[in-house]
Amino acid sequence: MPGAPLSPMLATAGGLPLGPDWSYEFKWDGVRVLALFGPSPELFARSGAVVTAAYPEIADLHLPEGTLLDGEMVVFDAAGRPSFTALAERMHVRDRTRAARLAATLPATYLIFDLLYLDGMDYTGLPYLARRERLEELDLAGERWMVPPSFGDGPATAAAARENRLEGVMAKRSDSVYLAGRRSPDWVKIKFDRTGDYVIGGWRPGARKLGGLLVGVPTPEGLAFRGRVGGGIGAVTEKDLLSRLAPLASDVSPFAPGAVPREDSRGAFWVRPELVAEIKYGNETPDRRLRFPRFLRLRDDKLPSECADEAAAGHD
Repeated sequence: MPGAPLSPMLATAGGLPLGPDWSYEFKWDGVRVLALFGPSPELFARSGAVVTAAYPEIADLHLPEGTLLDGEMVVFDAAGRPSFTALAERMHVRDRTRAARLAATLPATYLIFDLLYLDGMDYTGLPYLARRERLEELDLAGERWMVPPSFGDGPATAAAARENRLEGVMAKRSDSVYLAGRRSPDWVKIKFDRTGDYVIGGWRPGARKLGGLLVGVPTPEGLAFRGRVGGGIGAVTEKDLLSRLAPLASDVSPFAPGAVPREDSRGAFWVRPELVAEIKYGNETPDRRLRFPRFLRLRDDKLPSECADEAAAGHD
């Protein structure tokens, strides 16, 4: 078993695949966490950063040394649905005392969906169904961790996810091996809302101080412009965004030369391209601008380099 966890396997975006070769899970609105077990569990974000201190709820989960789990860390709201807004208060905490206080008021739950190593034995080369069977045999049911169900009926899973107002569905080929660090068509994510992750390169004032965010995706020449986003930014969100953008102020546009139209660049404030925003939108124009975009949240769990056009890579 290596000393550091694997990079997680990633899914492609698409429609719901059907047939007996697929298994289905709910898609949870949380952050990816790998759990590596020694004398105590050590937790890692998708980026590889150690996040053990952020989630003391998992300290009492014990498994054989050399076991590696893959899952999603989620904070449920009063209605029992995942709340990324609540999770955002937890995910960057590194002070153990503060994390313990937050665990009492905003408890996180570890939703475990894959078994990669067990007692030092590599399971990544086994089919998905074999890994699931062994994972379920471990009987990982605790107050703050669980193995959520997997189903064989795709349309019924999607209907249940919609009924419970969940984010979507994950479809996985039943015979798929675990491809660490790779985005594979063997895993398909079906999101009910069309969203994407985009890098913030600047902002413009409007009726309020922050009238709209200027967003794009990385290219070798700079950010490719994908539009101006003003919807979804209320007073509280505006204040938070301005506080996050102020330290990133730059005299130089991070967008590719000529990428931002004059009507969008006029009066713009540029920032270093370090923040990622999740944007909901209707579709794209022929020149790749987002139509009817609305700001949903900052993706502090995602690096700008991980952003790509939806058609090419999808969204995690």
